[in-house]
Amino acid sequence: MAAPGPTTGAGTRHPDAEADVIVVGAGPAGSTAAAYLARAGLDVLLLEKSTFPRPKVCGDGLTPRGMKQLIDLGIDCSERNGWLHNKGLRVVGGGVSLELEWPTLASFPDYGAVRPRQDFDELLARHAEKCGARLHEDTAVTEAVTDERSGRVTGVAGHVGKGKDRRPVSFRAPLTLACDGVSARVALSLGMARRDDRPMGVAVRRYYTSPRSHDDYLESHLELWDRRDPARPRLLPGYGWIFGMGDGTSNVGLGILSTSRAFGSTDYRALLTSWLDGTPQEWGYREENAIGQVGGAALPMGFNRTPHYRPGLLLVGDAGGMVNPFNGEGIAYAMESAAIAARCAVQGLARAGASREAALAAYPARMSQALGGYYRIGNTFSKLIGNPAVMHIATRHGLPRKTVMAFLLKLLANLYDPEEGNISDRVITAMTRLAPSL
Repeated sequence: MAAPGPTTGAGTRHPDAEADVIVVGAGPAGSTAAAYLARAGLDVLLLEKSTFPRPKVCGDGLTPRGMKQLIDLGIDCSERNGWLHNKGLRVVGGGVSLELEWPTLASFPDYGAVRPRQDFDELLARHAEKCGARLHEDTAVTEAVTDERSGRVTGVAGHVGKGKDRRPVSFRAPLTLACDGVSARVALSLGMARRDDRPMGVAVRRYYTSPRSHDDYLESHLELWDRRDPARPRLLPGYGWIFGMGDGTSNVGLGILSTSRAFGSTDYRALLTSWLDGTPQEWGYREENAIGQVGGAALPMGFNRTPHYRPGLLLVGDAGGMVNPFNGEGIAYAMESAAIAARCAVQGLARAGASREAALAAYPARMSQALGGYYRIGNTFSKLIGNPAVMHIATRHGLPRKTVMAFLLKLLANLYDPEEGNISDRVITAMTRLAPSL
């Protein structure tokens, strides 16, 4: 395919500077999109600012929704290939601990898994390379490049290398996929700001050596107590997690929503220590067993950056605010949005003129169809639980009722069969269809 016309933006032309598609960011969204696009026969440049392997702040846990995306991509998710499977979610709160198995569904597998992001992200990036994508590591993209006459995105600019070896560079393609995460530098360079009417989360996590390293369940704590002032403990609107990594360590963390008054005014790292000090000593979640420092990351939720398409550019994954506002899950939705974006891109780049634009411009509608109603409900849910009293009442009265919690597991994890399911699946399907799409 021919490269686009005149451009603005500085940078030295890279020897591999032109492609059919540029994918910015080799996280789950970018690597997934690059794999699908390359598999379809397109020339794909996958640009990653870091070098692999690289750490990433995350819970490292995958629900069955995430496993489906991996299986669809062709990843070997067997335990013999390093995936630590789990069979459900343990929910803790209100003095109750309830184990809920992942539902048996036609749409999703009945298991989740744990895999460290340092290993996970590289696995996906190398898979994209095997599919034919051209991966450039240590290549930081800082801005979109646009056509002077039309304003259409025609590529990106940034730099390669570090220190004295750093040099500017630019790349050109008819289409760019911004998969650059919560930083969303490509979108911000075009003035596409985050929406304040959509929720945002913040999460912190740390690894600890622990005897709880092997667990058949992901563990979620629905009551997050700040006990730094013993005389006045506070219940915060957030959640904690404990995920055994299977290697003698646990990934332990917490998340808080922007709908809370505590958001932005809390020392999250100190809160993590305070919360873990309330766990049993024998679990090992104390400073002397900590591995590395506490890491923090923002969670862009509920389509909090729109529009997801402007001429020449698609926003995918965290760059488009794709994190589930119900539970803070991001990997599954990054990969799901990448698959949808890739399908639109393949159709668009096989055409010309108005037909091409129609195919590419369909991406926001496809995302709205897939997740718009569900995220509308999730955004409302995030506002409700921003009040600690609501979460306290829900935990006290909901947790002892396993039927209610099984329904909520399906809703919060977005695990249901829209057509073939039971009554709870049909209720959730009706809710999402009746809710106005975002």
